[in-house]
Amino acid sequence: MDKVIPFLMFQDGKAEEVMNFYTSIIEDSEITSIVRYGANEAGKEGTVFQATFTLKGQEFMCIDSNVKHAFSFTPSFSIYVACHTEEEIDELYGKLKEGGHVLMPLGNYGFSKKFGWLNDRFGVSWQINFV
Repeated sequence: MDKVIPFLMFQDGKAEEVMNFYTSIIEDSEITSIVRYGANEAGKEGTVFQATFTLKGQEFMCIDSNVKHAFSFTPSFSIYVACHTEEEIDELYGKLKEGGHVLMPLGNYGFSKKFGWLNDRFGVSWQINFV
């Protein structure tokens, strides 16, 4: 076994938009590779066949699915981020909640002095914690 990598599948050609958004709001992050569908291939030409990106050193893979599925993301799997300043958590949470759905607003829940959980505008679930 080489490594374990979270894998995100998007529909409607959103993978590149997602990678650009995530790498723009989390420092020390980058898109590391993109392979696109070409002409006469299974997916829409120019969409993401397979890509990798990193968020603070954590590698992710993603695709634009050429098959429509009756399922999407669920909050039972989420990206967890530990923030070290209140400014950092407030800024990240604010950017991720734009167009998204709040599951737990930023607040003190006893286990953390400031924690929030949301689904971003792409349907991906995030837990943001001030540690």
